[in-house]
Amino acid sequence: MKRNLRYLALFAVLTLVLAACGDGEGGDTTTTAGGDTTTSAAAEPTTTAGGDTTTSAAGETSTTAAAAPDGTGRTVGMAFDVGGRGDLSFNDLAAAAWDNAIAEYGITGNELAPDAGGENREENLRLLAEAGMEMIVANGFAFAQNVWRVGTEFPDTLFAITDDCPQDDTFTVVEMPNVRCMLFSEEQGSFLMGVAAALKSTSGTVGFIGGVETPLILKFQAGFEAGVAAANPDITILPAVYLTQVPDFTGFNDPVKGKEAALALFGQGADVIFHAAGGSGLGLFQAADEQSTDDTHLWAIGVDADQYNSVPDDALKEHILTSMLKRVDVAVDKAIVDFLNDAFTPGETRLGLAEGGIGYATSGGFIDDITGDLDGYAQQIIDGEIEVPTEPGA
Repeated sequence: MKRNLRYLALFAVLTLVLAACGDGEGGDTTTTAGGDTTTSAAAEPTTTAGGDTTTSAAGETSTTAAAAPDGTGRTVGMAFDVGGRGDLSFNDLAAAAWDNAIAEYGITGNELAPDAGGENREENLRLLAEAGMEMIVANGFAFAQNVWRVGTEFPDTLFAITDDCPQDDTFTVVEMPNVRCMLFSEEQGSFLMGVAAALKSTSGTVGFIGGVETPLILKFQAGFEAGVAAANPDITILPAVYLTQVPDFTGFNDPVKGKEAALALFGQGADVIFHAAGGSGLGLFQAADEQSTDDTHLWAIGVDADQYNSVPDDALKEHILTSMLKRVDVAVDKAIVDFLNDAFTPGETRLGLAEGGIGYATSGGFIDDITGDLDGYAQQIIDGEIEVPTEPGA
């Protein structure tokens, strides 16, 4: 992997962001795609800073460094979703890329986070546009209609939305010349998490917690359950638990509900639980720690960031088996760099295992004995030998 000052700078930024919630000690390792590994104090892979990414037949990724763009006098706004900074998950990853753009490229801008229920997402986008932001990152699928409305009102403002595309009032996807959709193949990484859960479970029972039941989070569930079944068809997969239903998005930032759901699943015999619930995942980690005994060690699987390095209590680290990495930081950085280089393109971009945008973490060393299995399945997905479903039961 290429290493230069810009990459090291972002590494430092991301380390500081996540270290605010965890000490990040131990020289941990992060693995992406088909087994390319990097070792660092914080176990977070570095952002590509706009360079071109290529993938070998073995699934190893390499990045060709692009010249650092000059962002002097350019403005980028950041609209976080529920949880904002400190969610230990996708908001923190977006924040790290944005912080790096300020520190390394010289951009300026404003950031806003919604209220607890997210009712003011559209207001935040409009405030950023009215403040003169040339480009705005809308970090979350729940911004889909908000981006359509505000993007229509401000056609000269560029928007980059995570996990969805703009939708009109009938929930129909609309192609817009000023909007980029930053999408991911979450089901692929979730499949690997299912494999890990099946191979590490001793009780023969595993579970899944989703923050809000939406098509996006159903992709996580579908991939996870498919991975479990592929690795061990005899494993029992408990019915998935969703913390809230649309339009209530608080399920992404309610550790109390996350803990209640985890306690219920552990009570039904699960010893490994995967979550796709944003900040609510903290409750899962706490439940795993509290319910473990001398005879039974309970596991949790994190999501988006390497959550082994971001949990606020070292005792919780011992229960984070692995994390599915979703490189929101890469997508946001790429969008900002393209904007600064006058190369911003609208429409869909998608990152999966082959592109290095999805992967898994090995921090703590708890899955060192099964990384060969995970890499083997990852390569089969990359090669098209395994087609991971995006809907449960498909």
